[in-house]
Amino acid sequence: MAKKFTGSVKYLKPDPKYNSKLVSKFVNCLMLGGKKSVAQQVFYDAMDIIADELKDVGALEVFETAINNVKPLLEVRSKRVGGASYQVPMQVNAKRQQSLSFRWLLASAGSKKGKPMCQRLASELIDAYHQRGGAMTTRENIHRMAEANKAFAHFAW
Repeated sequence: MAKKFTGSVKYLKPDPKYNSKLVSKFVNCLMLGGKKSVAQQVFYDAMDIIADELKDVGALEVFETAINNVKPLLEVRSKRVGGASYQVPMQVNAKRQQSLSFRWLLASAGSKKGKPMCQRLASELIDAYHQRGGAMTTRENIHRMAEANKAFAHFAW
């Protein structure tokens, strides 16, 4: 049987430009088909666009703030109790918060069409920095669902 988790966190090296492990992890999530240099170029072009548009703050600070703004605090999980399935709100652990925020940002940027990926990613990160955009909408929907189902919170054990 295959291992459940890989050692990617243990062996992850920081990215060459910003020397940040968070950036390196994001680039790995952005990468398609093992083309890491392409993913890095897309990310660095997006950061250059962010630096041009928001001159008062650093691009890395915008990126980190955007990730933190998109991280969900609660989510609903299905729990089967006595033949009925309930949507039970539960807290999200830190690793899952990070992976969900990466996934939502990339999905929201990927769903926009007609522009290069670096421009779509830059606009989505700027929107998330200002607490708007597709990824923030997804987060708000998850929180709204958890709030609506908080009557079933006593099933969380």
